[in-house]
Amino acid sequence: MFVHNVSSSGDDGTDWNQAFNLDMMCAVTGCNALEPFFEKSEAASVMFMSSTAAVETFFAPNVFNAMKAALINYAKHLSQAWGAKGIRVNVVTPGPVLFPEGNWSKMKIGMADFFNATEQAHALGRLGSPEEVANTIVFLSSPAASFTTGTNVIIDGGYTKRVQF
Repeated sequence: MFVHNVSSSGDDGTDWNQAFNLDMMCAVTGCNALEPFFEKSEAASVMFMSSTAAVETFFAPNVFNAMKAALINYAKHLSQAWGAKGIRVNVVTPGPVLFPEGNWSKMKIGMADFFNATEQAHALGRLGSPEEVANTIVFLSSPAASFTTGTNVIIDGGYTKRVQF
């Protein structure tokens, strides 16, 4: 299993080269390097981490949003190319996740009104946890999801409002 979880994390939203290298090229390089090993595996699985910022417009144009959207597209194409080799490729797309020292923890303190409004915008009335995202990754990577490839699982507590077909 390969979990690509490297990201520019939005940085300041202006360094397109850094974001492209971290969010996209690390994924491509990792997959290319691991492909021969995946081909020999009986349960090869690749997981990409995206963001709800990739599937909806939030705030303003941002390099992070564009790179995470490109990653979803790359994963879908890769799933089609590698499917015949038995290599599954999926994406997990979390919404806001709260953890110590993370972006949302900082916003909870420094931008309390914005944080509270975001939390209330979730159908479940709260932000997610790293464990909830990890549980989805574990499931999609496991034999229990052996027929699942090329999918993008939105895990956001009902934060995004679009209908996903």
